[in-house]
Amino acid sequence: MSADWKAEYPFADHFLQVEGGRVHYVDEGQGRPVLFVHGNPTWSFYWRHGIQAMRGDHRAVAIDHLGCGMSDKPQDWPYRLEGHIRNLEALVLHLDLRDITLVVHDWGGAIGFGVATRHPDRFRDFVVTNTAAFRAPHIPLRIAACRIPGLGKLAVRGFNGFAGAAVFMATEKGLSPAAKAGLLAPYADWKSRIATHTFVLDIPMDASHPSWQTLADIEAGLPALAGKPMRLVWGEKDWCFTPWFREEFQRRFPAAASFPIADAGHYVIEDAREEVLRHIREQAA
Repeated sequence: MSADWKAEYPFADHFLQVEGGRVHYVDEGQGRPVLFVHGNPTWSFYWRHGIQAMRGDHRAVAIDHLGCGMSDKPQDWPYRLEGHIRNLEALVLHLDLRDITLVVHDWGGAIGFGVATRHPDRFRDFVVTNTAAFRAPHIPLRIAACRIPGLGKLAVRGFNGFAGAAVFMATEKGLSPAAKAGLLAPYADWKSRIATHTFVLDIPMDASHPSWQTLADIEAGLPALAGKPMRLVWGEKDWCFTPWFREEFQRRFPAAASFPIADAGHYVIEDAREEVLRHIREQAA
């Protein structure tokens, strides 16, 4: 692992035993908590600037999902949405986080809102970036290709065709060498890439999928959060979580404030760091 990326991630390591292994998390600062939840194929490194921006006045907490980042990468765990939700729920309860500002991206939306719908009393408000917490009618072809039996597994786990491609395809403005190295650092070989592949396989597109009902239950619980403040901060050039997803959040949360960023892609905090950080600070204030 290159030392370059470690300079951007100067945080103490913490671990919690959950089902399947240990999850790694960052816990910096004191005050009202801001909980950062990443997606696929990233890890808490994706939120490094948010953690540093918030830890002076808040308690900044960021999980690495099982199979991601510095968490354990068991080869025989199911890697389903329900399990990831339970693991994040275990962390929230272990740290007794309350009055939370939840900041989510990518799969972090379904996982984070999965916990919020089960414990709405613990969450104060939300910053939602390029994600979903509801079923969608389509899947991008580039994602679908990674689900092709045999070929998809070889591409993602053998050739790092998901995380490796994302450092180029998920940004409009390009990433620094340190950012690329940091995002890719935990995913160096076949075994360490298990979650980047299983997350792709866990996208539920019909009722026969094991995670379909879990996501349906999250959808059903969203109205209980409708009265809480929310900001939708969106990279409009995202080819995966397109503006359709922002508009769907707006439909479900009519009072949410929408902030589309015209020249940002999926890794929105990389493309528009200061703007995203401003929204997190203002929402959490």
